[in-house]
Amino acid sequence: MAAGSCLLLLLLPWLVTASHSPPGCKIRITSKGLDLVKQEGLRFVEQELQNITMPDVHGKEGQFHYNISQVKVMDLQLAFSDLHFQPQQHLVFNISNASISLRFRRQLLYWFFYDIGSINASADGVHIHTVLQLAKDEAGRLKISNMTCNASIARMHAGFSGTLRTVYEFLSTFIITGMRFLLSQQICPSLEHASLVLLNSVLDTVPVRNYVDEHIGIDYSLLRDPAISTDTLDLDFKGMFFPRARENQELENHAVEPVIKETERMVYVAFSEYFFDSAMHSYFQAGVLAIELQGEKVPKDLEVLLRATFFGTIFMQSPAVDAPLRLVLQVSAPPRCIIKPSGTSVSVSAFLNISLVPPGRPAIQLSSMAMETKLSAKVFLQGKALRVQLDLRRFRIYSKQSALESLALFSLQAPLKTLLQLTIMPIINERTKKGVQIPLPEGMDFTKEVVTNHAGFLTVGADLHFSKGLREVIEKYRPAPTTPTYPSSWPAEPSMDPHQL
Repeated sequence: MAAGSCLLLLLLPWLVTASHSPPGCKIRITSKGLDLVKQEGLRFVEQELQNITMPDVHGKEGQFHYNISQVKVMDLQLAFSDLHFQPQQHLVFNISNASISLRFRRQLLYWFFYDIGSINASADGVHIHTVLQLAKDEAGRLKISNMTCNASIARMHAGFSGTLRTVYEFLSTFIITGMRFLLSQQICPSLEHASLVLLNSVLDTVPVRNYVDEHIGIDYSLLRDPAISTDTLDLDFKGMFFPRARENQELENHAVEPVIKETERMVYVAFSEYFFDSAMHSYFQAGVLAIELQGEKVPKDLEVLLRATFFGTIFMQSPAVDAPLRLVLQVSAPPRCIIKPSGTSVSVSAFLNISLVPPGRPAIQLSSMAMETKLSAKVFLQGKALRVQLDLRRFRIYSKQSALESLALFSLQAPLKTLLQLTIMPIINERTKKGVQIPLPEGMDFTKEVVTNHAGFLTVGADLHFSKGLREVIEKYRPAPTTPTYPSSWPAEPSMDPHQL
């Protein structure tokens, strides 16, 4: 028993570490961001409540028969509303002292008197309290997993007119009580459908695991349920790229975990070195970090210098003196990203093979040199795309054969650096120009972005902007309705005969 306890104590630190995998990408939504979401959410709630459908109300009081039908919400006044975080995983949405205006059709039979028309009613002092529970689903996507709702109506009034106005006022207690009860019973089911079905369909637009280009993809699955405080909502994403040829490959994360302390902006997105390292590791495994230049693609000045540098070798292979040159630049190991408060850089190790390619004959290798470069990286956000602009900062070449050859290659240092700057770097930056999408729902974009570097990670602080409304996104992804099958005979319209009331 004691031995088992000791073993558990030894394994406990490892178990804790294993259960808390560090995120490659982290998003924080602050109270300021929630205020913007509330504005859009309130418009959405108004639209949903306006679509409330209610069953008919009918009854009998002595010789009075009444029927209320075709209830329609005409107007809503949701003046007082509040949306706030509630630890540990909840959002609380409150509407207080709201009013709902209704119109419905009336039918009344009193002895031989029959009356038909419309009634305008108003529900005042409407209070709605909803709590949304947020969680990670099986696919690693943020979802509204549960909702609790309470709705109440303090007062309800109706205006009557017509020949039997006095009769209606006598019956108003029965009619209004029934309408008040039915309306309060319809509010929560409507909001529950809006949350668990419609809002979750918007969250379905967040990219979880998708392709970036023809070579790599990215995994934005949530590592755990969201962490909610009174002022913030934090989401930990895996943030790992993968080669499309090996989609199930996992790259272990040893980078520093991003830590977001700021709350001044609406949203913060943090990326660790692991995020960028996994991208470069995936490109390396996909075999695309290589460029070949041959013949006319080799800059003329560089070609003349290379032929002069390797004159002795070319002279010994005299039949191939006029053969085209071929340069093959290939990364020899996955590049590494280094993020410091002073800036972001990328270290790259590569080799450059220089060969002559005589027509119809095997290639003649002139030299194989190693290269070590350091690129400065400018990371910026545009819309929802994270982009990187690279620039050559440091460059060194040396021979893999001997120190003497390394000395001979010294004259090639400057022209090869120029080759990289003018020919290779534009090709690389063209590939990174598209960027990668940040995991936000469709219709929501970043504005006023500011990038800040830290030790081992960087953060992007921004404000949010709705380029599309929630309703627009929902309608775009709403499943197409199936064609209903109608019976051979259509149902009859509601009867206007008072004897059928």
